[in-house]
Amino acid sequence: MDKAAWIEERRRLAAVAAGREPADLVITGARVVSVATGEVLEDHALVVAGERIAYLGPDAGHAVGEKTEVVDAGGMYLVPGLLDAHVHVESGMVTLTEFARAVLPRGTTGLFIDPHEIANVFGLEGVRLFLEEARTLPLHVWVQVPSCVPSAPGLETAGATITPEDVAEAMGWEGVIGLGEVMNFPGVIAGEEALLAEMAATAAAGKTIGGHYASSELGPPLAAYAAAGAEDDHEGTRLEDALARTRLGMRAMLRYGSGWLDVAAQVRAITEKGLDPRRFLLCTDDSHAGTLAREGHMDRVLRHAIAQGLSPVVAVQMATLNTAEHFGVDREVGILAPGRFADFALVPDLAGFSPWRVYLRGRLAAEEGRLVLDLPGYRYPDWARASVRLARPLVPEDFRLSAPGDGVYQAHVIGVLEGQAPTEHRVLEVRAEHGAVAADPGRDLAKAAVVERHRGSGRVQVGLVQGFGLAPGTAMASTVAHDAHQMVVVGTDDAAMALAANALAEAGGGQVAVRDGKVLALLPLPIAGLISDRPVDEVAAAAERLLAAIARLGSPMKNANMQLALLPLAVIPALRLTDRGLVDVERFRIIPVLEG
Repeated sequence: MDKAAWIEERRRLAAVAAGREPADLVITGARVVSVATGEVLEDHALVVAGERIAYLGPDAGHAVGEKTEVVDAGGMYLVPGLLDAHVHVESGMVTLTEFARAVLPRGTTGLFIDPHEIANVFGLEGVRLFLEEARTLPLHVWVQVPSCVPSAPGLETAGATITPEDVAEAMGWEGVIGLGEVMNFPGVIAGEEALLAEMAATAAAGKTIGGHYASSELGPPLAAYAAAGAEDDHEGTRLEDALARTRLGMRAMLRYGSGWLDVAAQVRAITEKGLDPRRFLLCTDDSHAGTLAREGHMDRVLRHAIAQGLSPVVAVQMATLNTAEHFGVDREVGILAPGRFADFALVPDLAGFSPWRVYLRGRLAAEEGRLVLDLPGYRYPDWARASVRLARPLVPEDFRLSAPGDGVYQAHVIGVLEGQAPTEHRVLEVRAEHGAVAADPGRDLAKAAVVERHRGSGRVQVGLVQGFGLAPGTAMASTVAHDAHQMVVVGTDDAAMALAANALAEAGGGQVAVRDGKVLALLPLPIAGLISDRPVDEVAAAAERLLAAIARLGSPMKNANMQLALLPLAVIPALRLTDRGLVDVERFRIIPVLEG
């Protein structure tokens, strides 16, 4: 907005607030949740002029004119639009437009997104795609420039690279709010030049440096990470994690997504230990389409946090003003106050948080769970749909786990934990026959493989995993494979693994379940191998069919596809598999699968 437009907007806001000009919209009879003071203001009115709030007070009669729309809240709670402090839209497997379509009716009016996933496929051009799409939407979208592309240099092959020079350039782009989660925390602690250069460019631009400290060590290493510039962290899973981060001046982001359920343990820092809640934020991090369409978004997080004993007003603060202040946009959003955008929800019951109406930029956006605001379409370019490149169709022999000879070996096995991002480093005895180790469903021991899909190198790395509970003759695969987003395959049968991988290559990416030589379910994700361009309800239905099919493979996990997608994540302990080999994340080195 140029100077003249800003002056005119503020002139009108002042005139409406003073009663010299009529308002466009007035909400009366509301119980206003004042996140600024932590109180509920009974029988208050909110006055809107254009896209912004002009007045808040017990009586707004002076601002009502002949053409003013007056809405009686009837004692409902008036709540600021919810903000997701940290989210990867790609995890929803839908476009940003469809993500907005899903979350707006539930009260979310702003997103702080880290397009780390698409950046690992397309680099800065992937970031540009999201920025371009964001500009077509009324929803507030702020973008953090991904900091670690690749996230684990030397341990994986990403589809692209983002350099410190790229970060410095992007800090000047409209819509960029800061640096995305700096996942290579050991590199930061060790003082690696390139990482510190990215952080320096962000600090010089006066923007926020996002953190990602995936370690249980809360002593000097965490302090070193904070001292180097990381300002927040969403990787905490324990009460002591929340205490340590906030005591060091960081913001603790408590996440509640589809797979990572970290609010309950950490919110005790407020409910039991009595810490000041203003350093705590709520976020989702990763929510798949089924969760968004069926269970909710930030409204779901609020309901859960309140159910853990958190005061409803404090929960709302943690999903609005705390986030806005952290990113330096509280002059625009996160609070119901004059001059801010008129983003709010009318909610009959604060604890049950299910909006009756949602307003965005002063306009009715949704009513009774139904979007009434038109969202424009965005067409992704053809090059974004051609990201799965295999050297040739895969065959069962590609998934052979070779051994030097027959006999008993000590195997380093990835132990997957339900509902948690970290894995366990397990050591098990396995037997090689005919020069290879086979899967052993009786011990819940499956094969895992990562297929390089960005450059068509033909490289396939094979390891072992426990925890998925797959039956004999089954496999599942995904091109959503954090963070390099190669193709990850898990199975108990080599032929099934080959079938799953080839099905995804033909579809241009996605997720698939295979049993007894047949594809049971396929979720196509043709944009970068990460995203569907279909409506969110269709994607949710396809995702539910996939999860049902995975259950037919024998897996008891609620979100096995999300756990599958994390197997290559070489920045979260303890053991991961990438296209370069089996990674011991605690030592940041590649180790053999078999020893003996």
